[in-house]
Amino acid sequence: MTLVFEDEQKETLGFDVQEVANSVIAAVLDMEQCPYEAEVELILTDSEAIRNLNCQHRSIDRETDVLSFPMVDYPAPASFDFLETEEGDDCFNPDSGELMLGDIVICVPRVIAQAKEYGHSVLREYAFLVAHSMLHLLGYDHMTPEEASVMEKKQEEALGILGITRDL
Repeated sequence: MTLVFEDEQKETLGFDVQEVANSVIAAVLDMEQCPYEAEVELILTDSEAIRNLNCQHRSIDRETDVLSFPMVDYPAPASFDFLETEEGDDCFNPDSGELMLGDIVICVPRVIAQAKEYGHSVLREYAFLVAHSMLHLLGYDHMTPEEASVMEKKQEEALGILGITRDL
């Protein structure tokens, strides 16, 4: 797995953000039985930058905690079979052969604020947002109550595998 990492903001979170992201990404990929090596880009940013991205890409002019930019259009969440067809050819990095899943953009000030708001650690909030976004990159969504329920269970399962619980 390749994690392309960029830190475009000034805050520090008190742990190795790349190591945690790698662990969470790997856990989600294993949990979803992804049969390929994968590539993900993770960008840590500030409130202004994520607000601009949210406005530009979703026409929502406000700060958000995380944005996901999937590069694969799955027929169903984590349904990898179609990648073996001609339709899936463009989903792989021609240099590495890895499945290009997409980009995750996390607003670090929101990570810190939400950890405080929800009464858990910054580590847990950060790991949660990486897991949440990874599920989006694998085709999951939470637009209906049923979809939201599936995502919530999968997020908790991934974090549970890593021992990252709400009481951390």
